[in-house]
Amino acid sequence: MSLQSPPAAAAGLSPGAELEQEQGSAAPPAAEEDGEDEEEEEEEGEKERDKLPPIPAACGAAAGGLERGAKNQFSTFSNFITTINQKKEGTGNRNSPTQLVIPSIKNVRDLPPICLDVRQKQRISIDTLPQELKAPVPPEPSLPIRTKTVKDFQDDMEKAKSSGDWKAVHDFYSTTFDSFLEINAAFKKDANSPFNTTEDSGINAKFVNVVYDALLNTPQDVQKSVLKGIINGLLQEWKGPRTKDDLRAYCILLQNPQFSNTSTYVIYAHLLRQIAALTEADHHFLVHWSKKISQRRFKQIVDRLLQFISLRLFPAKPEEFPPMVKCTWWIPSATKVLALFNAANSLISPPIISYTDFYNSTLDHIDLMEEYHNWQCYGNSHRFSFCQHPFIISIAAKKVIIQRDSEQQMISIARQSLVDKVSRRQKPDMNMLFLNVKVRRTHLVSDSLDELTRKRADLKKKLKVTFVGEAGLDMGGLTKEWFLLLIRQIFHPDYGMFTYHKDSHCHWFSSFKCDNYSEFRLVGALMGLAVYNSITLDIRFPPCCYKKLLSPPIVPCDHNTLVGICDVTLDDLFQIMPELAHGLSELLSYEGNVEEDFYSTFQVFQEEFGVIKSYNLKPNGDKIPVTNQNRKEYVQLYVDFLLNKSIYKQFAAFYYGFHSVCASYALLLLRPEEVEILVCGSPELDMSALQRSTQYEGYQKTDVTIRYFWDVVLGFSLDLQKKLLHFATGSDRVPVGGMADLNFKISKSEASTSWLPVAHTCFNQLCLPPYKNKKELKQKLIIGISNAEGFGLE
Repeated sequence: MSLQSPPAAAAGLSPGAELEQEQGSAAPPAAEEDGEDEEEEEEEGEKERDKLPPIPAACGAAAGGLERGAKNQFSTFSNFITTINQKKEGTGNRNSPTQLVIPSIKNVRDLPPICLDVRQKQRISIDTLPQELKAPVPPEPSLPIRTKTVKDFQDDMEKAKSSGDWKAVHDFYSTTFDSFLEINAAFKKDANSPFNTTEDSGINAKFVNVVYDALLNTPQDVQKSVLKGIINGLLQEWKGPRTKDDLRAYCILLQNPQFSNTSTYVIYAHLLRQIAALTEADHHFLVHWSKKISQRRFKQIVDRLLQFISLRLFPAKPEEFPPMVKCTWWIPSATKVLALFNAANSLISPPIISYTDFYNSTLDHIDLMEEYHNWQCYGNSHRFSFCQHPFIISIAAKKVIIQRDSEQQMISIARQSLVDKVSRRQKPDMNMLFLNVKVRRTHLVSDSLDELTRKRADLKKKLKVTFVGEAGLDMGGLTKEWFLLLIRQIFHPDYGMFTYHKDSHCHWFSSFKCDNYSEFRLVGALMGLAVYNSITLDIRFPPCCYKKLLSPPIVPCDHNTLVGICDVTLDDLFQIMPELAHGLSELLSYEGNVEEDFYSTFQVFQEEFGVIKSYNLKPNGDKIPVTNQNRKEYVQLYVDFLLNKSIYKQFAAFYYGFHSVCASYALLLLRPEEVEILVCGSPELDMSALQRSTQYEGYQKTDVTIRYFWDVVLGFSLDLQKKLLHFATGSDRVPVGGMADLNFKISKSEASTSWLPVAHTCFNQLCLPPYKNKKELKQKLIIGISNAEGFGLE
């Protein structure tokens, strides 16, 4: 099945690039939904956000250091806002410096995307901006002179704590955060240097950290003075492009720990909105500066943004926030800023934090399919959807989207089959609702290939397997057994389709040429069927395989377009053939004369069925020597040959097989690592979670044998725990839904206690005799799980 890319993908934009369109330049987000005139709504929207509301007095502040106080606790802010309003009413000037001016963002609608996780046909690197995007740099205003050092500040804090006189500290905080210029004056390394490069933000990170770490331990009036100053900074009038000092101030303000407190969310929301509205060129700087933040503080900022989104979606105290209809821009703004940090994280290898740290599990509880359909219908247009920023959606939520999307496609196909039957006046058959596969055990691969080829139109239907000559209905066990037996046979070294590399413990595609690659298509279809039918496969492909599987994520309509080709590096080769990759790495770092010492050319040799064949890496490669100057090109061409060109036909068949089942726009939401988890499960084991979800037959969880069993298993090494899981289920990995999705069962065996435990892998069932003591149980269990051949099928 072939799908057209959504509008954004076709244009080379990711579903993360157009959050600004949801907001409009100045119109409130509710305008689109209400269907009213945009210009009238724009005027109302300007009035609505002309000012920053005061911090709610009744809000608790344990997380941010602001404690619940009397009703007049924030009277200073009320007076401050009232004064601003009076000035505005007196002058009637819309360009008043006290007005909160949200810059127009219409001019950035067609800029390159910030979200790097969404794969697309034309990937635009954040490192290379077109010349027209590079906004003219306005002159930097002169900064006030501030000479206070980290030690001076720490001395002031010590004196304040011992004497109780906080005046010096209060003056420092109130002055420093009163404006963007003052922030730069205090925290810029050198007030006279512009720091206009992405390599160095010019921020004294140590001083920023010390000041923020001390802030939550200061009196309430000091903390309130900081928030008041931030309001002043956000209310200033902007004329033209932002300076690098402005960007530095935004970068510093985002690290403020006070924004963990819900009572500051109104201010935080306006800060996020201004950052989200910056041009792509400014985002470019913020992304590169953010990747220099320490891991701990980077994680704190990400967690703060995720918490902001969660609490806006499901507020513990709804009265703390303005009505959702008046602040629909809160969540889109926060998500766009989070996308900047996700982009920064993606630029570092290894990343600063795991990609899973950007997941927001709160989104698992919203209407995911509505989000998905909005994204399908509107692409990257004005209507916001979390699917535009897939890094924030958890793998569990993505699996739900993929399966429901497949189910809807299945229902559509089944409905069409029913209509065809009725139109031909034929009696409908319930079997038409399923993909029924009938195979002989003695001809497993050939029968499976014939069945899936013949029933290609039914691949999205629910799978049911029947073994010819065997009675019984498929309630899930036969399907799993079919998968396990088929994978075991196809990946056997004697079969020749895949090569197992012992050093990396993974399989890779055999480069042997043949006349028919249909069996590779079968393996791809098996992987797709496993995802759709929630079966975890015991397949060991390297991460590079899943990256190729999403290149592109949507099957191109033009069958002449190359598929399964992606940018590969020496790191990818290390994951498959570490010894060869190490040799190529040594070549790159060799300090002698490469041409004279290695005497190599741009040519590689491969053995195929006992015959050595040579291939040129470039035209006339056998005549081009590898030198110190061109060795990088040689290594890159060699890696590309091994991982792309030499196995192109095999992988293309595998690619089309997978997408024949899983063809869906939802694949645009997935990272390669997430595809691997959907197919093979997660490698992270939590045996305590397995204990909580285990079912028992013939035993009670309080029985002494069961208590012995879990005492032994929880004390196992990780290697033994994996062997146990593999012995009982056929795979040592965990489904996306966690241990609970395994439906693991322990049954009482009536066999002699001298027997070893027995596993029924098709049902995730372990049959355990009632051993006399813990020592005997441990001994028999270790022998059983350590000596099981293959999948331990019974």
